[in-house]
Amino acid sequence: MNMPYRQVRAVYTEETITVYQAYDPAIAVPALAAQRFVPPFKRERMTWIKPSFLWMMYRCGYATKPGQAHVLAIEITRAGFAWALSHATLSHAGGEEVRRSPVRVQWDPERDPHHNPLPYRSIQIGLSGEAARRYAGEWITAIHDVTPLARQVQAELRAGRDVSPLLPAERPYPLEADAAAAVGAS
Repeated sequence: MNMPYRQVRAVYTEETITVYQAYDPAIAVPALAAQRFVPPFKRERMTWIKPSFLWMMYRCGYATKPGQAHVLAIEITRAGFAWALSHATLSHAGGEEVRRSPVRVQWDPERDPHHNPLPYRSIQIGLSGEAARRYAGEWITAIHDVTPLARQVQAELRAGRDVSPLLPAERPYPLEADAAAAVGAS
């Protein structure tokens, strides 16, 4: 299958898009209970969201890396996602523009289930300042613990089995033309 070099792929509905984050239990457990981020989560710090499950698995080592033992699937409003992209600056732009921007976007190589880089990119979105406050306070509609799924996928891989039936069904996300241009999507 020939994938566009930079394309947002995600699980989404008409109202929401799912993004992933991995946290220590001190942050994840209260967030799951409250269905929103509560202290010790810090809205003042940049937080990175990822629509790609496999990129999140690469980043957190299937929930085995220190401080990333809980993987959360966070459903956010598509309106919030659109706001983030419309206020984004590409990380590689550098300089004052990036420092002032409430949203940073970077495109990293997508990963296969074994963490091998693929020839196309996956979007990572860093939220700070106003964007982090909106994310934590307005955009979240549900938080799910997908740590058991992460561990199941890793166990199946170690057993040499096909994991594709277990993976979330991500598909190309429809970006508005101006948002696609702003974030450098193909």
